[in-house]
Amino acid sequence: MLERAAPLIFVFLWSTGFIGAKLGLPYVEPFTFLTLRMLIVVAILAPVLVFFVGERPGGAAFLHSMVVGILVHAVYLGGVFFAISRGMSAGISSVIVALQPLLTVFLARLMLEERMSGRQLASLVVAFGGVVLLLSPKLTGGEVLAGVNWVTMPAVIAALAGISLGSVYQKRHVTGVDIRVATFAQYVGSLVVLAPLALFTETMAVRWSGEFVFALGWLVIVLSIGAVSLLMYLIRRNSAGSTAKLFYLVPVLVVIIAWLLFGETLQPVQFAGMAVVIAALAHGMKKPEAGAGDNRR
Repeated sequence: MLERAAPLIFVFLWSTGFIGAKLGLPYVEPFTFLTLRMLIVVAILAPVLVFFVGERPGGAAFLHSMVVGILVHAVYLGGVFFAISRGMSAGISSVIVALQPLLTVFLARLMLEERMSGRQLASLVVAFGGVVLLLSPKLTGGEVLAGVNWVTMPAVIAALAGISLGSVYQKRHVTGVDIRVATFAQYVGSLVVLAPLALFTETMAVRWSGEFVFALGWLVIVLSIGAVSLLMYLIRRNSAGSTAKLFYLVPVLVVIIAWLLFGETLQPVQFAGMAVVIAALAHGMKKPEAGAGDNRR
């Protein structure tokens, strides 16, 4: 049951991350926000490990999980949050990060020798085109281009590399470790990077409010514990490439949630983009007919 439901639950939970960012970032600087988030997660998971998890991983497994945390949480989230805080539009950052499935497939081919058929690869390229269509209304206007500069672009490109490389690194080096232990190690690793960034580059001031507390709590429980645990489960159960393609469904759900909760308008081109993404991924998932194509080994 979990194996079938996990991809859909993951996409939904991951898509809600923008709610926390949208509500929380007006009250705090990005690295301080992420440091608070990771500290709370570590504080929650530490007693869970002490009282409910008998396994104690070796040093190598813990260090590998810390590296995953640095890549997936510190570099990816830190890069996106920093770029947006410096004026890059959410639309531009989303399009760049949407290259993640393609980059993950490339890295998985190099590092894991995972193979993907031409049809599956083509479906990912077409799905990326659908994401661009979906986000196109957010890619116009002078204020959008004003946020693209030598500070924000490297940050969001680093974020793209972080989430892609982190997924492949997880698949290669972190296997057979209790997901709760691996997740705890990830957040410890992320703090090694995020805490100094917050301490030395930001004021670390927080304007506490009910909205901020809700945003922080949502990101801690729903995203950092729920969604990330599911992501680790999916990477462990499936290829890195097949897990990465789920990220193409995230912008689709984000746009729908923004329409439902924040009253953002949906334009015809966005419906077209949704259709392209879903159709492309569905086509890529279809099993080839018996006898179709060549039979080379």
